[in-house]
Amino acid sequence: MDNIENVKVALQSIKSNKLRTFLTALIIAIGLMALVGILTSIDAIKGSLNNTFASMGANSFTIRNRGTGIRIGGNGSRPKRWPVITYREAMDFKERFTVPSTISVNTFASFAATVKFKNEKTNPNISVLGADAGYVFTGGYKITEGRNFSASEEEFGASVVIIGDELKQKFFKNESALDKTITIGSNKFRVIGVFAPKGSSVGFGGDKVCVIPVFKGRQIMTNPNPTYTISVMVNDPTKMDYAVGEATALMRNIRTLSIQQESNFETTKSDAIAETLISNLKFVQIAGIAIGLITLIGAAIALMNIMMVSVTERTREIGIRKAIGANPTLIRKQFLYEAIVICLIGGGFGIFLGIVMGNLLAIAMGASFLIPWGWILLGLLACVTTGLASGIIPASKASKLDPVEALRYE
Repeated sequence: MDNIENVKVALQSIKSNKLRTFLTALIIAIGLMALVGILTSIDAIKGSLNNTFASMGANSFTIRNRGTGIRIGGNGSRPKRWPVITYREAMDFKERFTVPSTISVNTFASFAATVKFKNEKTNPNISVLGADAGYVFTGGYKITEGRNFSASEEEFGASVVIIGDELKQKFFKNESALDKTITIGSNKFRVIGVFAPKGSSVGFGGDKVCVIPVFKGRQIMTNPNPTYTISVMVNDPTKMDYAVGEATALMRNIRTLSIQQESNFETTKSDAIAETLISNLKFVQIAGIAIGLITLIGAAIALMNIMMVSVTERTREIGIRKAIGANPTLIRKQFLYEAIVICLIGGGFGIFLGIVMGNLLAIAMGASFLIPWGWILLGLLACVTTGLASGIIPASKASKLDPVEALRYE
């Protein structure tokens, strides 16, 4: 009963000092909003990354002429770049690789193309990829409308295209996109397929993409010395390491490297890219925790100061409560509960804002909505801890007041 009574007294005190309570709770809310918001968005992005690379499978790897360059923090060193992988080398690899797998050869014809249909056009931010039929599988895409490239379209470089969902929604929202003619740059293409929505997380193509036959890509690109990427999806995941070893040996042979020379290309597993990205997010996570904790420390100091003022203002009230039988423990609990209640009010609002802010940021980056129960519990624990830390000194001071002196205080 004493605890319930103390909570009631705390609520009454809070009601009588609305502005002071609001300002203190707001500081705590901002701290928890930063903490929960950043950590929520990171969790959502992690989930999106896992889903993105899971669609490619843990049994796929990529061969390219440069390092991934994925890093956050660190010494800022540039990824390695080696001589380009030529079309001949890529096609030679595709023909000679014997491990049962799906192989795709692809290259970017443009990173910033403008696509037009009738009187409408996109911003110059569409990726145009020259690829073969295998790219649908190795790239983790699904075709929801139409079909993949045929063998003859690949061989002769037909002017056909498979478009991403964003182009479908912009140009053909209420009609079929199939057999429509769109203009990419200055070249016309017939739409034969539409990719399922994939999202744009971490910028790996996403839905702002057009895929054309790789031979056609060679014809329209302006880069005189393009490099090609080889993507391999192994049929049997248990043979992944064996396949990577065989692919590395074959590629070294194609590029005529001696035993003494290091490989002048990089072989990267798809799940390794996801792991690298997720592990690098820890720097952002640490920053988010640091921002939140610093703000909470500031809020705790402000709350402690306000509670000390409150003790001084309510000296006479404390004297009356002691005179009618309240012991020091009861007085101490009253002020502790008051500090905790203020923290929980601010914390609840801050957690709500953090979830909203974090999910808006995550959705903007192509991730899905997430309720971070773990971070919510951490936020509530932080609220209670802040309340205890900031209320214990004022509560101790209040409990030690002499009732006679307190009653005489003006």
